[in-house]
Amino acid sequence: MNNLKKIGLTALGTAMVASSANAAALSVSGGTSIFFGGEDNSNSPNGWSMTDQLDFNASGEMDNGMTLSLYLQLDTSSANWDDRTLKIDTGDMGVLTFSGHGASGPVGAWDDIMPSANEESWGTSIGGTVDGPTNATAMDNSFIYDYTVSDGIALKAAYSPSKGTDLQSSTEIGIAYTGMEGLTVKAAMGENNTAADQIDLSVMGITYAMGPVTVGYQSNESDRGTGVDEDFTAYGISYAVSDDVSISYGASSLDYGDSQEDQESSAVSISFTAGGVAMSASHQTTDNVAGTDASDNTSYEVNFSFAF
Repeated sequence: MNNLKKIGLTALGTAMVASSANAAALSVSGGTSIFFGGEDNSNSPNGWSMTDQLDFNASGEMDNGMTLSLYLQLDTSSANWDDRTLKIDTGDMGVLTFSGHGASGPVGAWDDIMPSANEESWGTSIGGTVDGPTNATAMDNSFIYDYTVSDGIALKAAYSPSKGTDLQSSTEIGIAYTGMEGLTVKAAMGENNTAADQIDLSVMGITYAMGPVTVGYQSNESDRGTGVDEDFTAYGISYAVSDDVSISYGASSLDYGDSQEDQESSAVSISFTAGGVAMSASHQTTDNVAGTDASDNTSYEVNFSFAF
């Protein structure tokens, strides 16, 4: 997004860190979208809606050479501040992020990396809540660490302290490989101890780009202490028709490991960009929504997005 304006600040002060910042830069950007969606079951009378947000970014270099960055998102749909993070970039020692809300550890961030022009195969809003690809804990008020080992190899870890009635803290760790041209491999494991049955999690995704074509495969596991285990698999393919137009197809399956039916989803998506305007659309079909036999549905969405 283009910045609306940048304001140079001569004194950030010491409110957030012990070491003062010599100078900082504040930028404000924003975006809005008009959305139209519908489905075969439980359609709302009016499928039109909109989203909007303003993103505030402030950053400055501290006396010790580290860079401090603050991100705040104002989202009017929640009538409050939404996503918010504080990052400390130490340089060679990596980046430590404190996520107040909105950031993800490697399990949540890499739960489905399949190529898509718009939505994941399971991602369009649909009557009867579709189960997602993983059961990662929400990383609110948690720590996330990113470290570049070498060209093409990066580590990502997350720690969510126990809060409220949580049984114990949750941790995640993952590795990403991009050392071969066109190839991306991401794998992570961790646990969600905010769930009563304490879920062990693993995700693995691979994509390969060959010119305008990108293909991918995903495999995830959620092993519950007392509940039903889940195995998620997905594949996808996208094609960049031009610099402005892309199309994709994706499919996924969620195996519940008991007598429930497998949830089967597929989606076709398309996107078009022109300057600060983007248009995208998806059509999704899901059989056995959330494992319920014969609970089948189709849905669609169209987005008109504007950045400023």
